[in-house]
Amino acid sequence: MKIIGIGNAIVDVICKVDENFLKNNSLTKSTMKLVDEIEFKKLLSNLKIEETVSGGSVANSIVGLSQLGNNVGFIGKVSDDELGAKYEEGLKKEKVKYFYSKKKEVIPTGTCLILITPDSERTMCTFLGTAGKINEKDIDVNSVKNSNLLLLEGYLWDEGEPKKAFEKAIQNSNKVAMSLSDLFCVERHKSHFLDLVKNKLDITFANEQEIMSLIDTKDFNKVIEFSKKIKKLLVITRGEKGAIAIKGDEIVECEAQRNLKIVDLTGAGDLFAAGFLNGYINNLSIKESLDKGTEMSSKIIQKIGARIN
Repeated sequence: MKIIGIGNAIVDVICKVDENFLKNNSLTKSTMKLVDEIEFKKLLSNLKIEETVSGGSVANSIVGLSQLGNNVGFIGKVSDDELGAKYEEGLKKEKVKYFYSKKKEVIPTGTCLILITPDSERTMCTFLGTAGKINEKDIDVNSVKNSNLLLLEGYLWDEGEPKKAFEKAIQNSNKVAMSLSDLFCVERHKSHFLDLVKNKLDITFANEQEIMSLIDTKDFNKVIEFSKKIKKLLVITRGEKGAIAIKGDEIVECEAQRNLKIVDLTGAGDLFAAGFLNGYINNLSIKESLDKGTEMSSKIIQKIGARIN
């Protein structure tokens, strides 16, 4: 198998809202907030659901890779409930091998409410549910060993059980890529993430904000210096400035596509990672990989949700 992903198995519930909805519910636009089940239901009670999808950051990337014709798998914890069944069904429909046997858990399957404002920005409220309880027993070691690359998400990183699951997977992997996921996530786990990026990851995906927060700088040149020093592959998306990949002294840039009719930014980073990794594991150049990542993210932001097809 080419790539296996481990991430939060979360059913995405997509709704359109106006700016006032965010203000009235004290939500910060473009961020992800963790909520409990009660708050989740309260937020959802007055909204019209546009779409439900088997989501989670790494799952989105893995589905993107499958749609590009790659043999891929996913590990993520769900409960044996209605949403858990929907989740598994959604992945199998996309030809993703699901290496997890669901059982009845005390806590239900996780869900993420994706709120899209008229400016196409998305604000997320996540009830992690059982997804956040993944532990080392949930890791299918053989599937990790038998894949060329392991893809992880920063969202999954938490003290205790998920951290042990994460470490077990890294120890058994051939190569590891990880997305830093979210600015708040980076700020919560800065020292751990820094150690991972420097010492354990072969590829790190981040946006400009996240990587600058990680190394405490406001100067992008410092990011380039940092990357050169650690000699690992860093792939950074920079919005309108396009994307850049840095490995040692090799720096490759790719321009953003212009004149796009942006509808929803959900999954832009996830599909960018899918496009880039599709190039990387199929031995394309870094430039070609960046181009594919940019093409995938450009496609996804012109439609609702995180699925190309």
